[in-house]
Amino acid sequence: MKLLSIDNYPGQDFEPLGIVKGTVVQTKNFGRDFMAGMKSLVGGELVGYTEMLNEARQIATKRMVDEAKEMGADAIIGVKYGSSQIMQTAAEIVAYGTAVKFK
Repeated sequence: MKLLSIDNYPGQDFEPLGIVKGTVVQTKNFGRDFMAGMKSLVGGELVGYTEMLNEARQIATKRMVDEAKEMGADAIIGVKYGSSQIMQTAAEIVAYGTAVKFK
């Protein structure tokens, strides 16, 4: 399935089927949290958190695609991602867009 961040599919006529989304709430584990605390003393990238958020985006994207497939979609346009802190140790990642069927 094609995923596009733009709001159209160049050269393709389509019918919009509706909004699709995928969400996941991911939490830190003690090991990652402890190591991040240590890393914050010297600065630099918090690799454990970067990996956690990349994994969460992959899960959210898969859930969005699965929802679009259930609708019979050929593609998802206008794909966007958002995140928010749910609690001190957990973040929500959401992927959303418009499912479309080619004519």
